[in-house]
Amino acid sequence: MPITQSFTKEVKYTNPMFNQMSEEEIFQYQEQLLQKQLRFVYRNSEFYRKKFNEIGVHPEEIKSIHDFRQLPAFMDKTIERENQKESREKWGHPFGTHLCCSPDEIEFTGTTSGTSGEPTFTYTFTKEDLNFLNRYIAHMLEYGGIFPGDRLLFSHALGIYATSSILWGIRSQGVLPIDVDVRAGSAMILKYADMTRPTAAMMTPSLAEHLIDKAPELIGKHVGDLGLKALFTVGEMGIGIPEVKKKIETAYGCRVYDYLGEFGFSCDSDEYYGIHCVAPDLGLFPMDLVDPETKLPLEIRDGVIGEIISTEFNLKASPRIRFATGDVIQVFTHECPGCGFKGKRFRFLGRSDDMLIIKGANVYPSAIKKVIATFVPDVTGEIRIVLDNPPPRVVPPLKLKVEYGYHFDQRQLQGLEEKIKNALHTEARVTPQIIWCEPGTLEKAMTKTPLFEKNY
Repeated sequence: MPITQSFTKEVKYTNPMFNQMSEEEIFQYQEQLLQKQLRFVYRNSEFYRKKFNEIGVHPEEIKSIHDFRQLPAFMDKTIERENQKESREKWGHPFGTHLCCSPDEIEFTGTTSGTSGEPTFTYTFTKEDLNFLNRYIAHMLEYGGIFPGDRLLFSHALGIYATSSILWGIRSQGVLPIDVDVRAGSAMILKYADMTRPTAAMMTPSLAEHLIDKAPELIGKHVGDLGLKALFTVGEMGIGIPEVKKKIETAYGCRVYDYLGEFGFSCDSDEYYGIHCVAPDLGLFPMDLVDPETKLPLEIRDGVIGEIISTEFNLKASPRIRFATGDVIQVFTHECPGCGFKGKRFRFLGRSDDMLIIKGANVYPSAIKKVIATFVPDVTGEIRIVLDNPPPRVVPPLKLKVEYGYHFDQRQLQGLEEKIKNALHTEARVTPQIIWCEPGTLEKAMTKTPLFEKNY
C-alpha cells in the first residue's frame, strides 16, 4: 500500500549542539577532537606510535585537518590482519597491536565477514564506547518513529559480527529486538515476525526484497500485513536505486531508511537523497576522501567521488585512524532537498576493488545495476557481471547476465536489449554483451546479493 505523509521530517545532528553551529564551527570542533584523539592513540597504541615515528611526524605537529589529510593511510584490511597476528603471538589476544586499551576492558567485539580473507576484529569497543555509540542508533530509531516499548525484527547474522553491536543501541532505546539469525532462513524470519508483530525491522535490502516474494508462500500473508512502521536497511546500495526503494516501501507499506552504522541515515522523503551524516563528533567521515587509483587527497565539494579514509574520535578501544576502507562514495555538501538537513550527505557507490576499467573508463557495478533497475518490470532487476579474468581491467565487451521479467514477451527481447545497451552507454559508459536469463535463476541472497560471477 502507498505511504501517505504531509511533510518530511528534518534530520538533525545526534548531538543537539551541532544544530546551533555553523559548518566552520563544526569543522573547528572536529579539529580539536582530532588533536585529542591523535595524542591518545600515540600514548596507548604500539602500532600508532610506531606509525607516527616511521613517517617522522608527532601528533603535536598536526595543527589542522588539512595537515592530517596529507599523511599516508595508516592501515587497511591487510595491515589489520598482520596486526592481529602480531598481537596473538606477542600478547595472546586477537585485537591487534593498534588496540588502545587493555583486553580486559573490551565489552564487545565484532568482526567483518571474512569473505575476502581472515576476519578482522574491526568493531571492538569498551563499555564507554558502546554507551557513546548507542546514542546514534537511538537517534535513528526515534527519527523513524520507533520508541520505548516497541519491538524490532533484527535479521542479520548474529554473534561475532559487526551488526550485532547495533543490538546494544536498540536495547538502550528501550526497544525489544526480535533477533532472528538470517542463517535460520526466510521461513523462520517470517514466522517470528508474524508471531511477535514488530513495529520495525532491520535487514539488508536483498533480504527485504526476498521476503516480499516468499511471504505469501511461507506464511500465507503479504509483508504489508506484518504492520511495520519503519524498515532500516544496511550493507548494500539498495534503496539508493529509486525502483528498489519504491518496490520495498510499496510492499511493506512503510518508509525504508538506509543507514551506515552510527554515521548516519537517510531522511523521511519519497526521493532518496543519501545518508545524512549526523555524527561529526564520531569521526571525520565523510570529510577525508582520496582518489581510488592515485590515493591522493580529494577536495571535499558537492558531487565529489572518492574512497573513504576513516578516522574516529572519542572511541577508546580500537579507533580507526587513517584507515583505508576501500568504500567509494559520492559526497553532497548542499542542503538536503528532501528534509533541509544542512550537513554532509553521501551515496555509497561500491568498493574500490569492485571498480572495473573498460576502455580506460572507471565503471562501478552499482551504476550498472541502477540503470538496469529502470527497466523493471520488463526485467526483474537481478544481474550478474561475468568476469573471466581478475579485475579491474576488462577486455570489452563486458558480459552482463540479466533476468527478463516474469511476464515479458521473449519475442521482444531484441528491442529491449537495444534500449538497455543505449541506456548503459549513456549513463554508465559501457556497452555490454547481454546474456538473457530466465526470471528467478539469478538467486537473490538473504544477506548481500553478489554482483559478480567470477569464472577465473
